[in-house]
Amino acid sequence: MQKKSDFIFKYPPNLQELDLATMVSMYRDRGEPRKAAPGKYLACAITRRLIREAKWWFGIYYSQAAWDELLTKGSEGYPLTEAELNAIGLVIASEEPPHREHVEKNIGVLPKLAYLVINDIKQFGFLHEDEHGFLRVTPRGERALQGITRRLYERRFTPEMLVAYHQSEELRKEESRSSDQATLF
Repeated sequence: MQKKSDFIFKYPPNLQELDLATMVSMYRDRGEPRKAAPGKYLACAITRRLIREAKWWFGIYYSQAAWDELLTKGSEGYPLTEAELNAIGLVIASEEPPHREHVEKNIGVLPKLAYLVINDIKQFGFLHEDEHGFLRVTPRGERALQGITRRLYERRFTPEMLVAYHQSEELRKEESRSSDQATLF
């Protein structure tokens, strides 16, 4: 499915270079206000304007106005990325409530980051985990998911938006190619 916009928060593509402690620290500090040192300035990644105070996201600075623009409808102030879209969407798209481990493995980010994401969106009230580790989406999670999918795709959520959907499509194509080759011999 073709994206119509990329105007959301994104995790850095090289997070795998960080050790766990650094990644957790950076993850926990995202959205924290930062002030420039006396006589220094920060630059907003969106507006490119110099500012004295900014919100921090994995080393990138955003003015409060730019931060607010990046937040999606229904997110209730939570900075959603494609990882959260995939986590909440995978739970909604599953016929039966999926186990947490399955969701963590299929949201398109590093396992360490997936664990943090699931914990955070659970704590924020977008997902509910039962005592056996199965996940369900809350009404808040449903609204958050629709908000980010409307931003990215300009439409309501469908399973084709999930990274897991595309991975399973690739697997099916590979299997059909390998079965076609097997009959050639």
